[in-house]
Amino acid sequence: MCGICGVFDMQQRDRIDGDILKCMNEKLAHRGPDASAEKIERNLGIGFNRLSIIDIDNGMQPIFNESESIFTICNGEIYNYKELTQELEAKGHRFRTRSDCECIIHLYEEYGVEFIEKLNGQFAFFLFDRLKNEIICARDHVGIAPFFYTITDGLFIFGSEIKAIIEHPAVMRKLDITGLDQIMTFPGLISPRTMFQGIFSLKPGHRIIIKDYTNFRIEEYWDVLYPENRELEHEEKEDYYVERLDELLTKAVKYRLQADVPVGFYVSGGLDSSVIAGKINQIDTDKKESFSIDFSDRDISEGKYQRLMASNVNTRHNEYNLGLCDLVGGLNRAVYHAECSLKESYNIATMKLAEMAHAKGIKVILTGEGADELFGGYIGYRFDKFNQMSPRQKTDDWEKEQLWRDKVWGDSDFLYEINFYAYEKIKREIYSGEVNAVFHDINCLNHSIIDKNKIQNVDLLHKRSYIDFKLRMADHLLGDHGDRMAFSHSVEARFPFLDKDVISFVLKMPPFIKLKDFDEKYVLKRAAKKYVPEEILKRPKFAFTAPGSSEILKSDREFVEDILSFERIKRHGIFNPEKVEELKKLYLQPDFKLNVPYDSDFLMIVLTTEMLLDKYKMVG
Repeated sequence: MCGICGVFDMQQRDRIDGDILKCMNEKLAHRGPDASAEKIERNLGIGFNRLSIIDIDNGMQPIFNESESIFTICNGEIYNYKELTQELEAKGHRFRTRSDCECIIHLYEEYGVEFIEKLNGQFAFFLFDRLKNEIICARDHVGIAPFFYTITDGLFIFGSEIKAIIEHPAVMRKLDITGLDQIMTFPGLISPRTMFQGIFSLKPGHRIIIKDYTNFRIEEYWDVLYPENRELEHEEKEDYYVERLDELLTKAVKYRLQADVPVGFYVSGGLDSSVIAGKINQIDTDKKESFSIDFSDRDISEGKYQRLMASNVNTRHNEYNLGLCDLVGGLNRAVYHAECSLKESYNIATMKLAEMAHAKGIKVILTGEGADELFGGYIGYRFDKFNQMSPRQKTDDWEKEQLWRDKVWGDSDFLYEINFYAYEKIKREIYSGEVNAVFHDINCLNHSIIDKNKIQNVDLLHKRSYIDFKLRMADHLLGDHGDRMAFSHSVEARFPFLDKDVISFVLKMPPFIKLKDFDEKYVLKRAAKKYVPEEILKRPKFAFTAPGSSEILKSDREFVEDILSFERIKRHGIFNPEKVEELKKLYLQPDFKLNVPYDSDFLMIVLTTEMLLDKYKMVG
């Protein structure tokens, strides 16, 4: 993958500035340190930074068609490019490179804008058709690759990261308080919202089409759609689902091992990364590099299981024990690369993993994200099942809570992590008087979260899975936690569980094969028996955690006190300085410890928001 950026003058006023474009592109150098280029046409300027992985000698972009009437820049990988290339060559298309991204151009020539549905990969691209005067931008099905954009003063400005966009002088740097409220309320940001007012994240499975300069539209081309209850499959036996899943995972891992550079993988100690490690070893027995992060705190350490799996697949294992000094030192960089507030310090761990991989010359990493959302791995899935079996206790504010749930989910009984009504009181205590004065406007629950019509008649497990994909996966686990941390050290992360064919198959699986008698990821565990040790298969789900702001505050009080000083908090006007002082005192108590990940680390959100404001010189 790489870094892309650009400016398109929709008003045709010849306002493309080469110096500005170069500054934008330079902000993405960490995404592609191997080569860099800018290209300017009359009303269009594009920038590209390359991380060379496939066709190292000839894969530089932009890539043109035979007549050079169409070109593209793409941040990503098209995993089924060999099959697509063969198909297109049979139809008469001529390829100039062995690059996987070249197939995008020829697919567009052959099938028009609908070609995107043929792609199996992780991608965000910009394509320009000179003859049709048409621009197409797209983000992959589940949102692995980022694509940010804004339209200001008739300029369409885009980039793989926001830091490139805000280099353009026409773009303001103003905090989006509703984006902050999303982070306060949910696992993270939710596309199209970002922390920067007026800058948007293209939703997963969506494309932008700009026709004849002024005709701008956004379309959805794919979604994680579960069948309605009446359409669920129940005819196949368990063995069918186990065997077919294993076949598709094998293909998905093979796809993601395609590279002209060394490939490694992460080992967390849990089931998901162990499945990927085991499958890699099944496919390719050559010794590979693996990487893991451990903690001295025995309550959150997974070192025993990481080393067990590494030994099982005979890898050259690299591990690092992350200490408090790493957290304090790494927090600034994590906020800079994430481009948003953080709820936890684990981003620093994923950034350290990428640093370790880069030091070993590894550009490509396989990892296990996606399995929890597909196979009912989080504790919420088991809570749902338990609540279906036993009456739920109703609080004093039950009716008010039901109104919120019905508004957000279309289901007054569905609980997603917090009670909205009770939680509002906590948020309003933390926000400043100025924010509370406009709370109704900035409250993220008053803005669209998901299309609730898509989950009205689906199984409860599938309802939670859909919501997890929308609220947890794309912009948090794959975004600030994944893509941005990996590329901070020029490493591309790949996710076999998020293969389009794997997802399509799992969507049709009946719920009972995923969560069976409260045993989460049942079908995955059965498929993994051949290559994952029993000790890991039988482990209860262990949520990845890292030390919170309380530990950071106690470790380096001067650092935190400076950022969270009463005067600074009051000057920025986002948070209540009295409440922040109260939180600091609470978090400093010797016996205070958050029950991560179940307790919200409010001080971490305040801390990293203040750091974000300073780092990007933003207006509150």
